[in-house]
Amino acid sequence: MIDAEKANYKIAWMCRLLGVPRAGVSTGDAMAIMTSMLEQKKTEGIGHEWTALSFQEQRVGGEARSVFILALVVVYLILAGLYESWTLPLPVILSIPLAVLGAMLGLLWRGMDNNIYTQVGLVLLVGLGAKNAILIVEVARDARNVEGKEIVDAAVLAARTRFRPILMTSFAFILGVVPLVTATGAGANSRISLGLAVMSGMLASTCLAVLFVPSFFTMLQRYEEWRKKGKAKKTVATSAP
Repeated sequence: MIDAEKANYKIAWMCRLLGVPRAGVSTGDAMAIMTSMLEQKKTEGIGHEWTALSFQEQRVGGEARSVFILALVVVYLILAGLYESWTLPLPVILSIPLAVLGAMLGLLWRGMDNNIYTQVGLVLLVGLGAKNAILIVEVARDARNVEGKEIVDAAVLAARTRFRPILMTSFAFILGVVPLVTATGAGANSRISLGLAVMSGMLASTCLAVLFVPSFFTMLQRYEEWRKKGKAKKTVATSAP
């Protein structure tokens, strides 16, 4: 037999631990608890690291918020260039939290955690939620600026005009993710997390966007026009002899 100390080399042992969080506990919380336990029992020369999906979740977990905020900023800048206004895109941006709220409620209802697949679904909801609001804001803007309607009348007209297209496109997408929500077998949890987040988020966005987006448009359009009138008065007062 070879004496390890005399041979001047180390013998490495590797042990893999597999765990599943109980119902109602997120994978992030479970990983934090395991890390705390390992740190308490830490012995010199013994370390630990995550593998597979846990490694990916740990690596991108802190970046999920940055990705979501970056998606909002990109949508806002694109709409600001499209509408040639810094205020008009805000009704669209303010409608996105409605979709996120629906996704969170859906996950709580099923007792699922906020994992990496759910975060992908939330980023997807940025575009899907903005789509419904854009349909309303576009018609309301044209009714106000081109046809000269009152702000409230323009918002109501947009909600009525776009109600059917919003329902048709939204429910077509919702029905398309039903197979993900009802998935079974290997890898079903990941598909259910993604599908449920998108499905519940789109349901909330579809039901609430028609109610809240016209209100957001009315408030912000009034503010923008009030601000422009104030600037015009200052310009007249400055240029007057």
